[in-house]
Amino acid sequence: MENAKETSKYKAGELMKRFLPYYQKYWKIVILDLICAGLTTICEMVLPMIIRYITNTGMNNLAALSVEIILRMGALYLILRIIDSMANFYMAYTGHVMGTKIETDMRRDAYAHLQRLSDTYYNNTKVGQIMGRITNDLFDVTEFAHHCPEEFFIAGIKAVISFLILSGISLPLTLIIFAVVPVMVVTCICINLRMRAAFRKQRVQIGELNARIEDSLLGQKVVKAFTNEEKESAKFEEDNQNFFAIKKETYKFMATFQTTTRAFDGLMYLVVVVAGGIFMVKGLIVPGDLVAYVMYVSTLIATIRRIIEFAEQFQRGMTGIERFVEIMDSKEDIFDEPDAVACANVKGDISLRDVCFAYPDDHNIVFTGLNLDIHAGEKIAIVGPSGGGKTTLCNLIPRFYNIDEGEITLDGQNIRHYTLKSLRKNIGMVQQDVYLFSGTVYENIAYGKENATREEVIEAAKKAGAHEFIEALKDGYDTYVGERGVKLSGGQKQRISIARVFLKNPPILILDEATSALDNESEFQVAKSLQELAKGRTTITIAHRLSSIRNSDRILVLTEEGIVEEGNHEQLLAQKGIYHHFYTTANELR
Repeated sequence: MENAKETSKYKAGELMKRFLPYYQKYWKIVILDLICAGLTTICEMVLPMIIRYITNTGMNNLAALSVEIILRMGALYLILRIIDSMANFYMAYTGHVMGTKIETDMRRDAYAHLQRLSDTYYNNTKVGQIMGRITNDLFDVTEFAHHCPEEFFIAGIKAVISFLILSGISLPLTLIIFAVVPVMVVTCICINLRMRAAFRKQRVQIGELNARIEDSLLGQKVVKAFTNEEKESAKFEEDNQNFFAIKKETYKFMATFQTTTRAFDGLMYLVVVVAGGIFMVKGLIVPGDLVAYVMYVSTLIATIRRIIEFAEQFQRGMTGIERFVEIMDSKEDIFDEPDAVACANVKGDISLRDVCFAYPDDHNIVFTGLNLDIHAGEKIAIVGPSGGGKTTLCNLIPRFYNIDEGEITLDGQNIRHYTLKSLRKNIGMVQQDVYLFSGTVYENIAYGKENATREEVIEAAKKAGAHEFIEALKDGYDTYVGERGVKLSGGQKQRISIARVFLKNPPILILDEATSALDNESEFQVAKSLQELAKGRTTITIAHRLSSIRNSDRILVLTEEGIVEEGNHEQLLAQKGIYHHFYTTANELR
C-alpha cells in the first residue's frame, strides 16, 4: 500500500530521461513549435526598440520624426503582430494536441504494462491508486509536454536578448539588475522542491480517496445490510480531511512561492527606478533609453514570473511522470521466455513434478514437492480443507503465478516453453466469483472468442443452458447486465460465464467451485451445463459440494501435506479417510 508520506525515489534528471523518448515521434512538431515560440518572442522584443527609436528621435530632433516614419514603424509592428498571431495559434492548438498524443501514448504503455503484471502486484496495490495513476496523473502531462520545451526556450531567448540589448544601453545598470536573478532562482528552486513533495503527497492521497470510494460503493449492499453507513462515512471523512490537510499544505508552499516572486519583482523594479533615474540624472543614459530599459526589464520580469508560475504546472507534470514511471518500473514476474513457442493441437496431458510454491508477497509456503499426473480427457476433482492449495494449484497451470521449484508440463513440454497467450488460450476457467463486464449479455459471451458471429454466441448460450432465460430478458442478448452483472441472478451470471467458455472451446477446463454459491435449483441447472462443457476435455474441478463430483474419473484429497488420498468416489469411501469424513459430514448436514 502506498503511503502519503512516501518521498520521491527519482531525481528530476532521471524522470526527464525517461520522458524524453515520448517526444521522438513528434520531433517535427516540437521543432516547429519552438520556431513559432521564437517568432512570438522576437515580435514581442521588437516593440521596445520601436518605442526607443521614436522617443529618442523625437527628443533629439522632432523635425526628423515624420508621419511617414511613424507609419512605417506601425506597419512593421502590424506585420509582426500578424506573424505573432499565426505562430501563437499553432502553439496553442497543435502544441496542445501533441501534448495530448504524448499523454495518450503514455497511458497506452501504462495500461499495456499493467496487463502484463502478475496477480501479486494487484494483491498489494489498490485499484483506486492504479486508476489515479493512469487517468488524473497523466492529465497534467499534456500541459507539461506542450509547455515545458517552449516555456524554457522562450525564457532563454528573452533572457539572452534582454541582456544583450540592456548591456548595449548600460552595462553597469544591467549587471546590477541581473545580479538579483541568481538569488531569485536559487530561492525559488528551494521552495519548488518542497512544493513537488507536497504535490506527490496530494497525488497519493487522491488515490487513497478513490480507493476508499470504490471499496465503499462496490460493497454498498454489505454496508446497508450491516447498517454501517455512518461508519463508512466516518472513514471517508477521515480520508477526505487528510486530503484537505495535504492540499492546504500545498497551497501554503504555493503562496510562499508566489509571494517570494512578487517580492523579487518589486526589488527589480526598484533597482530600475532608482538606479536608472540616477544614471539619467548623471547623463549616463537618455530618456528614450530609460523607457526602453523599463520595457525590457518588464519583459524580463514577466518572463521570470511566467517561468515561476509554470513551476507549479512543471511540478504537477513531473509528479505525473514520476507516478507513471513507478508503474512502468513494477516488475513483470510472469513473462514469455526467450525461446517460448505457441502451443498447438493441445491434447491436455498435465503433469506436476516436485512442484514447490510460496506466494511471493508473504512467502506463505503452499506446496513442497507436489507430484500429479492428469491424463488427456480425464475428469479429476480436487477436494480438501480450506488453505490446502486447491485454488492455488489451478492458478499455477495457466501461469498466473510461477512455481519456485520443479516443473509443470503440458503434453510433455514445460509450460514455460509456451507463450502465455497460447497457453491460456487453451485453458478455460469457470470460477465461483463470476466477473461480467459492464455491457450486454451478448458482449459478455462474445468475450470468449475474438470475432465470434452472433450464431456462434447463441449456440454457445444454448449449450450452456442460458439461451432460454436470455431470450426472456427485456432486450434478449442485447440486455445491459449492469456493473459486474448486478442485474442478473447468481445462476444466470454463472451460465453466461459457462457460455463464454463454450465459445472459447478450450481443450482444458478448470472449474473452481463453480456452483458452491448457488441455490439448489441454480446449482442443478449450472451442473448440467458444466457436464456438457466437460465432455471431451481435460477437466479439473474444485468443489465443496461432493455430490457434484461423484462421477469424476479420479478424486484427489489435497491438504497442507499434499495429496493424501486418491481414487474414485467408491474407492475413497471404502478407505474411510478424509474424503469419507467430508462425505458423511455433508450428508448429516442435509
